[in-house]
This record gives sequence, structure tokens and C-alpha cells, in this order.
Amino acid sequence: MFNFLKKKEKVLENPTANIAALLIHVAKIDQNYTNKEREMIKKAINELDPKVKNVEEILLNAEEIEKNSNQILDFTKEVKNMNEDSKIKIVEVLWNIIYSDNNPDIYENNLMRRLTGLLYLDPKVVGNIKEKTINKFKK
Repeated sequence: MFNFLKKKEKVLENPTANIAALLIHVAKIDQNYTNKEREMIKKAINELDPKVKNVEEILLNAEEIEKNSNQILDFTKEVKNMNEDSKIKIVEVLWNIIYSDNNPDIYENNLMRRLTGLLYLDPKVVGNIKEKTINKFKK
């Protein structure tokens, strides 16, 4: 039981790992977490927090956080507090992860609809980002 409490504290102490856990959760929702998706998440960590020195360590921590959590609310707390531009960047990364295998499924789309509401984003804006991503991966 005490290990569980320590893991929760770790989530709260590292906002970047918590956000990365959200990205990992989306990557895993289709039961196919690929190296390509993992590299996209590493790149996103660097872009979202340029001061990060050890991306691999944060990614490993985020993978552990995601594995030990049973709800997306744990991951969205940090993102909710961000400004809209940062939220939009995260949504762009999420759609890129979903379409990186050129095979989005209903679970991924459903999760994005839920995240749109949880992050207080305009569905039209999220839909525009999705369309832009679809067009990017069609090329």
C-alpha cells in the first residue's frame, strides 16, 4: 500500500512525466505501443519542456505512471492548468501518435473526444487539428 502512495507522489512531483503518461496512454489505447510512437513522445517531451536533460528517464517514469494508473484524469490534471496554446500542441502530438500507424480506431477517437471535454477545448479546434493530421499522413 505504501508503494502506491509513493507512486502517486511521484506523479504530482513531475508534471512533464505526467503529461508524457497521457501521450503514452493514447499510444497504448490501440494495444500497439510502437518504437515510432515512443520516439514521437520523446520528441514531444523535448518540445514541451526544453529544459529537460534526461528524456529517457522521464519517459521510463511516465511509462510506469501510465501502467499504474487506471484513469485518464490522473494524466489530464497538469494539462488542464496549461494555456490554450500548450494544450493545442499536446492535442497535435496526440493526433500524430494516433495517425502514425495510419490505422486509427474507435477507441482512439473516443478517447480524443473525452480528452477534448476534459481539457476544456473547443471541439471544432480539435477537429481542425485532426483534419490537418489526417492530411499530413495521407501524403
